Amino acid sequence: QYALIEYLTDSVLFGAMSTFDVYGMKNVNNQISSSHMCVVGRGKDFSSHNAAIAGWTVSPSEYGDSKTHFFTRWTVDGYKSTGCYDLKCDGFVPVQNAPTTPGDTLDHKNGKLKITIKIFKKKDDGDWWLYFGYDNQSLRAVGFWPKSIFNNMADHANLVEWGGYTFSNSGSASPAMGSGHWPGIHSAVVRDVRFVDDTGRGYKIDPWPGGLFASISHKKCYGAVLSVDEMFYYGGPGGCTM
Repeated sequence: QYALIEYLTDSVLFGAMSTFDVYGMKNVNNQISSSHMCVVGRGKDFSSHNAAIAGWTVSPSEYGDSKTHFFTRWTVDGYKSTGCYDLKCDGFVPVQNAPTTPGDTLDHKNGKLKITIKIFKKKDDGDWWLYFGYDNQSLRAVGFWPKSIFNNMADHANLVEWGGYTFSNSGSASPAMGSGHWPGIHSAVVRDVRFVDDTGRGYKIDPWPGGLFASISHKKCYGAVLSVDEMFYYGGPGGCTM
């Protein structure tokens, strides 16, 4: 289940960036709760979508604990059989002296930790680079997804998603998303929502919110609401059974 803000275009996108509040989750068990930014090259159908993703997640099935982790993921077939999380398969290439490594734990400080993520296709080499920093300060390279692993995203992207995602087994109640609160003063926030050109420069969506729109799978459990100044609120208590 998801609560996202999306931007879809017939034009060319070279990347995006944003700053996320980071939270922890209790009693997640066999569930997943994450927040991410996803840069997508859409194919003719979902099974041919390409994507590069980064964010934070609580996923005991993936990491063997209930801690909050920084994560990456990629696919070229809509998550059917290609790609993986973090460094668990060939694909994402980490660089030396990076500020973090995919899979590292994050001291979430109950939402007071803020991480900035930037994904963009670099003009020099054509690869999709991931940069990371704290609260939009001193972003540094984490690594890159080589352009050679993509087909529908080899040249550019045409969709960006920001927001939250949860998973629970069939018949089980879904976990909380973000801070666990509905969109508003106590909820998780995504700030500094911008596009990025092929030199790595972020630029404002002007006029805000432009063509951004909310996409929510289950409005009884989660929400996403655009606000002012390049930001939006999202999340919810969960509790939905699918």
